Amino acid sequence: MELHQLRYFLAVARTKNFSRAAEQCHVAQPSLSQQIIKLEDELGEKLFARTKREVALTPAGDLLRTHAERVLAEVELACDGVREMRGLVRGKVTLGVLPTVAPYVLPQRLRAFSMKFPAVEVVVHEDTTDQLAAALLAKEVDLALVSLPVERAGLVAEAFFDEPLLVALPAGHALARKQRLELDDLEREAFILMKEGHCLAGQALQFCRLNGFAPRVSFRSAQIETVLAFVAKGWGVSVVPAMACGRPMPGVRYRALAGMTRSIGIIYREARGLSHAGRALADFLRPEPQNSAVPGVRANGITSRMFATPVTNISMRSKPRPKPACGTVP
Repeated sequence: MELHQLRYFLAVARTKNFSRAAEQCHVAQPSLSQQIIKLEDELGEKLFARTKREVALTPAGDLLRTHAERVLAEVELACDGVREMRGLVRGKVTLGVLPTVAPYVLPQRLRAFSMKFPAVEVVVHEDTTDQLAAALLAKEVDLALVSLPVERAGLVAEAFFDEPLLVALPAGHALARKQRLELDDLEREAFILMKEGHCLAGQALQFCRLNGFAPRVSFRSAQIETVLAFVAKGWGVSVVPAMACGRPMPGVRYRALAGMTRSIGIIYREARGLSHAGRALADFLRPEPQNSAVPGVRANGITSRMFATPVTNISMRSKPRPKPACGTVP
């Protein structure tokens, strides 16, 4: 029995599909299937029950999964410990992050991280908070930068900073003449929000409902830039994070609304903890307690400026899965 066979086995158990497992493991499907067959032959038991639609674990496979996860976790811890003794930080870290955070926080921070730790490969996976929490528990990501709180057994959270949520208004809107808004000002307005399942949309709706009214939603989008474009054309108002307002958007004005904030932090598995590389990345993402370029956010290095220089050890993938999820509004 070899470690790569256990990795292939766990990938199939996780994805319930040989093709997807092979893709995740960066091997050809025939090679992966052959190694699974060798593992089954060595154990004398079938590990998977194969059907036309999916692959399911047999009782023997379910038992092996528990031990395989433990074995690979111990191997990773041993490798991390040896590297730490030698003063090395290397390996691969899969970072989950909200789409409403990634373009404003990651470019500068990951560029600096890559320069300090060139032997660490960072893979960025964008999704909603709920889906990222599920991915953590499924061991598909190592840590995630999300909107807190996240109430999931088996996960640990570290708060980084609180960020104001601002009201985005068409430049010609009557409310744009006011420097500060009250909630009553928005009761009759049409709202343009992120798609269902995005925490930012859920937070805006919850904030309104807790204050006595259900907003009328006229349009939704998966991208903040699209939301702001519709605001600029006068379709309605929206709620956006302060970090998204660093670059001027023609036709849009931003106004504060008392008490409307979100809390940003990281989550990771309680049992496994963070690897040496994962902890180094988490520390790099944690803002220092001083002013930054983002309005209203006391955090060093968090900025909406984008870097044109490519970073070779950072890759990105986005798999939006619109399921209900929301961190609560403080």
